Amino acid sequence: MKKEKKKFIYVIQEHFATHHHYDLRLEKDGVLWSWAIPKDPPLKPGIKRLAVRTENHPIEYADFEGEIEEGKYGAGKVKIWDKGSYELIDEKNYKLVINIRGNKLKGVYVLVQFAGGKSSSKQKNWLFFKKRIS
Repeated sequence: MKKEKKKFIYVIQEHFATHHHYDLRLEKDGVLWSWAIPKDPPLKPGIKRLAVRTENHPIEYADFEGEIEEGKYGAGKVKIWDKGSYELIDEKNYKLVINIRGNKLKGVYVLVQFAGGKSSSKQKNWLFFKKRIS
């Protein structure tokens, strides 16, 4: 019998802050691991996006939509762009391979830390892309 993989929270929030961007959030270790993506998230293979690792957020933040008031960190409008679940396929210190089941993003995606990430915990830049399935 095939063992079913655990499903975790996945959400992308569109953030109309000083600079318009998308916040990718993945439930991991009891919090939402977070990355800021400056351009539209990739819907198909062949498109790679910069994903800048940011601070973790509480799980409850996955449902947040609304206005972060002026003067506070991240001030601006936040709305849910996509939401669903994901399964962890593979994990290394510098790479996550996940199967996303969202309304917009569906399929196997990869988050990989830029070179130097393995030895430097300060490296915040990652690539986010949809994997080609052959």
